[in-house]
Amino acid sequence: MNFKAYININFIFIFLFSILSSQAFAVEDEIEFNSNINQLSAKSLKDKGKVIDLLIESSNPNVEKVLQSLLEGKVFFVKKDKTIVLVKKNKNEFFAKDIITGKSLGIFSKRQIKKVTINNSIRKKIKSGLSILNLQNSDDSVRLNAVKNSYNNIDSNLYKKIQDLVRFEKNEKIRNAMFVLLDIYHLDSIDKHIKIQAIKNLSNNLEPVVKNKLFQIKNNEKNLEIKIEVEKALSAIETKTSFFKTLETIFFGISFGSVLILAAIGLAITFGVMGVINMAHGELIMLGAYTTYVVQMLMPNFIEASLFFAIPAAFLVSGLFGIIIQTGIIRHLHGRPLETLLATFGVSLVLQQLVRTVFSPLNRSVETPNWMSGALEINGILSLTWNRLYIIFFCLVVFTILMMILKKTALGLQVRAVSQDRNMAKVMGVRSNRVDAMTFGLGSGIAGIAGVALSQLTNVGPNLGQSYIIDSFMVVVFGGVGNLWGTLISGFGLGIINKFMEPWAGAVLAKVFILIFIFLFIQKKPKGLFPQKGRSAGD
Repeated sequence: MNFKAYININFIFIFLFSILSSQAFAVEDEIEFNSNINQLSAKSLKDKGKVIDLLIESSNPNVEKVLQSLLEGKVFFVKKDKTIVLVKKNKNEFFAKDIITGKSLGIFSKRQIKKVTINNSIRKKIKSGLSILNLQNSDDSVRLNAVKNSYNNIDSNLYKKIQDLVRFEKNEKIRNAMFVLLDIYHLDSIDKHIKIQAIKNLSNNLEPVVKNKLFQIKNNEKNLEIKIEVEKALSAIETKTSFFKTLETIFFGISFGSVLILAAIGLAITFGVMGVINMAHGELIMLGAYTTYVVQMLMPNFIEASLFFAIPAAFLVSGLFGIIIQTGIIRHLHGRPLETLLATFGVSLVLQQLVRTVFSPLNRSVETPNWMSGALEINGILSLTWNRLYIIFFCLVVFTILMMILKKTALGLQVRAVSQDRNMAKVMGVRSNRVDAMTFGLGSGIAGIAGVALSQLTNVGPNLGQSYIIDSFMVVVFGGVGNLWGTLISGFGLGIINKFMEPWAGAVLAKVFILIFIFLFIQKKPKGLFPQKGRSAGD
């Protein structure tokens, strides 16, 4: 046998030996892990705590599942052989599964099994263990959540683990969160200098747990130097909190204003061009919301995409109803504003009753897609909900498209001509009746789109539109009748003012104050912030 063949044979032997050894070790680890799990049936809480420590230290991939099941109270043991099982209770029956494989083990009675009980100390240890496991996850979001979830449950083991991991953590956001966790732990230090430094480090942190900890120190600490530093830190936190609370209020005001704009923008077109006070405008919004509900019922397996179908559907449904109302009623009442107002009010009642007959008087819930759920967390105080962010964006998109239609299309040119001087437009060959119908249909269609947005914020019901009709008129009148830019600015402005007033005045009284303000404002400027120009406007 030559030297090369000898080396090859040895290499193969070593390779096979390493595979067999690793398999043997894996089997041994699995046996040890299962043995540790079965020790959870011990009566002593101290023994259970030791078992939890062994489980956390193991590298078995099923550790997290076992610990999470313990926290949720789903872990039982069979009295006969002390086997640990995962149990789902249904009335007086207990459906047991193997805690590792998930294999069904049959149905047990209450006498045959017993729940693995844990106390607060063990519960805290489990939470700490889960955090330690998640801290080693490759997913940045999992590691970040693990750190933040540990703010209230940090112990010495977790502290030591964080100290080791923070040196190797590359994600800056996670590193900062780890340093916050370490500083929170140092707040309980007996060393005055360490405690003071931790207080200084946390003086700009907005996490609720930090504020609570500092308040506890302020109330219980006897050292004057530490108390002074705590008061400084709390003052800085309160200043930042106030700033971000203001930003949050502005955000909610803008989101509320976006809804007002979507609801009012169609009204601004019809009111500006035709001079018609459409009291059924709110019901056209309601029809758009119900259209969204119907689309979701027709697409139960495609909820994520349903809104993309609901938007054009709502536009068509509400727009068609708008054209029917204009051609069937409003056209025949031209020049009689009071009769038009009463007629459209009657139409609103008819539409409400129609919806009650078809869908029942009960409110309907429209499911929010996952991509609109949750929030964008800026810090511990400020979180921007995705559904409101999307509605703000949606409002601006609709506004932009509408402006392009009015500025760049033949219909837009005719609409502007009729709104500025109807008689002259007729002389120039513009078919004013057709323009009125198309304008009313366009405004009604946008009202339907507003209903789609509202369905993501509130329940859908027959009275949905009535909640926004007065607000819509206020936005239109305040901004300037027929002026879309005025509608946009007044919508955002009134939305923000309303949200700033609500905390001290209440929702209803805030609207009353805004109504009084607009009434006084139009006494000074009857044509609104941005009055329409043209002969029809009296200029």
